[in-house]
Amino acid sequence: MSDTLALLDNLVCKAKAAGADAADAVSLDSVSVSVGWRLGKLERLERSEGGDIGLRVLIGRRQAMVSSSDRSETALGELVDRAVAMARTVPEDPFAGLADPSELARSFPELDNCDAAEPTAEHLLELCKRTEDSARAVSGVTNSEGADAGWGRSAVAFVASNGFSHAYAVTSSSLSASVLAGEGATGMERDYDYTSAVHLADLRSPEDVGREAGRRAVRRLGARKVKSCQVPVVFDPRVSRGLLGSLSGAINGAAVARGTSFLKDSLGKRIMAHGIRVVDDPHRVRGLRSRPCDGEGVETRKLALVEDGVLASWLLDCRSARQLGMKSTGHATRGTASPPSPSASNLYLEAGPVTVAEMVGDIVSGFYVTELFGQGVNMVTGDYSRGAAGFWIDGGEIAYPVSEITVAGNLRDMLLKLVPANDLVFRYGVDCPTVRVDGLTIAGR
Repeated sequence: MSDTLALLDNLVCKAKAAGADAADAVSLDSVSVSVGWRLGKLERLERSEGGDIGLRVLIGRRQAMVSSSDRSETALGELVDRAVAMARTVPEDPFAGLADPSELARSFPELDNCDAAEPTAEHLLELCKRTEDSARAVSGVTNSEGADAGWGRSAVAFVASNGFSHAYAVTSSSLSASVLAGEGATGMERDYDYTSAVHLADLRSPEDVGREAGRRAVRRLGARKVKSCQVPVVFDPRVSRGLLGSLSGAINGAAVARGTSFLKDSLGKRIMAHGIRVVDDPHRVRGLRSRPCDGEGVETRKLALVEDGVLASWLLDCRSARQLGMKSTGHATRGTASPPSPSASNLYLEAGPVTVAEMVGDIVSGFYVTELFGQGVNMVTGDYSRGAAGFWIDGGEIAYPVSEITVAGNLRDMLLKLVPANDLVFRYGVDCPTVRVDGLTIAGR
């Protein structure tokens, strides 16, 4: 990637020569392969390649961003002229600026986040075929929406006039299946399963993914409605990580600085129960969201966001940190055409001491959620209301499937009542064990 770094360095130098006080440039080159297989036949085969360069220039506290997929000398010269001209005319942003040199990463951990070889389309199709065959072999499965597999590689390079220069590459692989169970006259249900990893070899087996997709679909047959009530709700790991995503949004420095987060006044205060810990770890080896530095070149580190139930840190990039009178936490992300903004890396809620069986076992009547629908989360007030499907809990046992209901509450209260089980598995980039939240409202019939 040395040629790309040289090109970006030249672009930054040209921007300064054209009148910019500071500048940074980023490139993103990607290649991806995607295949689909349905009912024993090839349904989709795609391969794409692309590349973009983005330039950000600052004149005083005015900044502008431009991007281009054309890397010719003429096009890049026009890119510089356009960016500088824009920066001279836009309003000032008192918090804009590059990272201070003292904050920059000087060493980079080995993350093993790039798979060496690109898989062939034939190999991906074979994975799809095995996945769908396993799903359709499950008794009760009557149709298939297909199996999909994908692989991608992204090469990122970044150069800034504050002295930062670095490049790295990451890969990702995925495999999924979606099937239907039942018949039209008696009712049909759909469900899915998927696996994703940095290295293709780390994916779960196709047979496991297919069987689980089929089992989930069949298990939902005969779903009932339940009466509206207030009961304990248990969130399956597939959906509990959505609660963690909402927490991440609420402690995003940009939202806090704007005053649009229900946790905007909660730093240093209790937001979860004693003993609970939420961690962001950008240095996990082969982590789906691992990164050696952030999108502004700032050093990244493992960080406890919630410690013993107390909110310990915001997610900050340089701009939001300046606005809040703090230091960047190394959470900036950026594209080629947009300024940096804060975002978590490998975010997870640490496991608790109880098993899932123990968590469910003392619930006289409750709801086990396996799927959530809609976007009914108000990040300003914390109000939470989402469509849901899953299973009714009766006498400490999973009794029967339920659907067409709504789960409602307030995230501030939900976080305080949240209890994690001991089944944390790192799978998605945002990971959470099974969790229980008592006293939520179920709106049914």
